[in-house]
Amino acid sequence: MTDAHPAAPGPRRIVAAVVTFNRLTLLQGLVARLREIDGVAEIVVVDNASSDGTGAWLRGLEGTPGTPVVPRLLDENRGGAGGFREGLDVAVERGADLVWLMDDDGMPDPDCLEVLLAHDGELDFWGPAVVDEERGDRLVFPIRLPGTSTVVHDMAAVRAAATDGLIRDVVIPFNGVLVTRELVQKIGSVRAELFIWGDDHEYRLRAERAGARIATVVDAVVRHPSVGALGTPMLGGRMTYNHSPSDLKHYCMARNNLLNLREYRGTPHALAFVAKTVWFYLFTHRDPARLRLSFSAFAAALRGDFTGHRRFLA
Repeated sequence: MTDAHPAAPGPRRIVAAVVTFNRLTLLQGLVARLREIDGVAEIVVVDNASSDGTGAWLRGLEGTPGTPVVPRLLDENRGGAGGFREGLDVAVERGADLVWLMDDDGMPDPDCLEVLLAHDGELDFWGPAVVDEERGDRLVFPIRLPGTSTVVHDMAAVRAAATDGLIRDVVIPFNGVLVTRELVQKIGSVRAELFIWGDDHEYRLRAERAGARIATVVDAVVRHPSVGALGTPMLGGRMTYNHSPSDLKHYCMARNNLLNLREYRGTPHALAFVAKTVWFYLFTHRDPARLRLSFSAFAAALRGDFTGHRRFLA
């Protein structure tokens, strides 16, 4: 996919695919915004068995004026991975040329899609800068500049590093990213079995391996609630570790991260992650029980067992 592909003649059919779980107020705001944006043909909303009235609200939208909303109400929580697989598959089945993927807690600026579409035909998997909704000059998810060890946290640094308005080979999935139908047909859909944490990264890595043209469009913006500092400092602040108090999140992170590193970066990187985990839970944040949980997740990754996280679901 390294050769330039001309944009398809005529209007492109763009379907937004949103995944939601128990955040009805945020979802309502996002759907309202998406219905205001020209170019969105349909909005597929995948509800992960919410208990806050989301399903009833979505059913009530069917047949109302405006951009059609297509509910997909799952009978169980399949996590972000299962939700995005369903949303991506449904959008492609409904004839999307481009699928606009996003969580329920992001809010694209009114011109976000227009700015992204300026690069249709030259990119395969591309998305906006994701900024703090309270501080538009700060990234919610820092970007490591390609080919360097430099991590940027603010929009001024992002713009300074961009070439022709793009940071190539970097994208923050699935926060307002566009993916072409052709790429989905080439690499397949999201790995639903990963449940949460790392499913979006795996999809980007798979796209990269397939030669997809990937980029962040710095003038396209999605606003997102702050997630605070990402990673707990270790080794005197020389690196961080993705520690979470949630056993569910940690188990999926440890399992999926090991899987992704082994598959896409090789055994040395995977072993380095194991060593980092051991150090963190022995010395930085001593927690023998969490270390045991980590090794159960690592063993599951090596066995290809994606059922262990279910014991943490309510």
